[in-house]
Amino acid sequence: MSTDVSTQKATNGRKLEGKVALVTGAARGQGRSHALRLAQEGADIIAVDICKQIDTVNYPMSTPSDLADTVAQVEALGRRITAAEADVRDLSELRKIVDQGARELGSIDIVLANAGVSTLTGSVGEPADVFRDVLEINLFGVWNTVQAAAPLMIEQGAGGAIVLTSSTQGLSGRAGNGLAGTDGYCASKHAVVGLMRTFANWLAPSNIRVNTVHPTGVNTPMVDNEAVTEFLTDHPAIGAELTNLLPVPLVEAIDISNAISWLVSDEARYVTGITLSVDAGFAVK
Repeated sequence: MSTDVSTQKATNGRKLEGKVALVTGAARGQGRSHALRLAQEGADIIAVDICKQIDTVNYPMSTPSDLADTVAQVEALGRRITAAEADVRDLSELRKIVDQGARELGSIDIVLANAGVSTLTGSVGEPADVFRDVLEINLFGVWNTVQAAAPLMIEQGAGGAIVLTSSTQGLSGRAGNGLAGTDGYCASKHAVVGLMRTFANWLAPSNIRVNTVHPTGVNTPMVDNEAVTEFLTDHPAIGAELTNLLPVPLVEAIDISNAISWLVSDEARYVTGITLSVDAGFAVK
């Protein structure tokens, strides 16, 4: 790889000009924010979201109109986007979407395995079903996303960057409450770190970097909803455990997107295998 500083400069001053990014969970929240932030930096987007309710999730999930809004906002930035409604638990469907998107947009250079669910505050259904769904979406879904995209990235021979969305709960067990949703969420987000580390070793020879990002609570529909509000009102001690060191209750999705924008750019070209916290000091409190 050349070390010429000029190779780090993006066309028209945009860090990701000419790149194509796969973003799962792109219909709203962090996923939409990531798609828009990368589009601002010149990337075209392959957007994926389930756009329907999962029975064991106790807050409203994304809808087809949410995904359509993401498409409209990316296109308003002058970037191309393909969008598909799909469950990250379905590897064969993800492969089809990635292959089609790469053919239409020209490549796949960035992967943001962002899709996930949180049932920290309770659950709907049998505990074993809740635990299984959380693990399958948050862990198997991440594995499926990378398995769908990495072979094509390797074949392209142009390197790339992958970011797996973990959580502060992927580095801590604070506020554990014995509920299946909490257990599944914490376990899955820890396991995502293990995936990141093994993927980083697997893909390094192809100059594909892999990292995790670890947000604290983010002001998105997954956190800002009636189920979470009710739970924290009923369990103030758990709410106190989940506070940040800095005096902010929640960070914004753009705070995570800004970190990811740097992490997938050439500015971080030698950064791989790390856990990047954007947590307002949660981890050190």
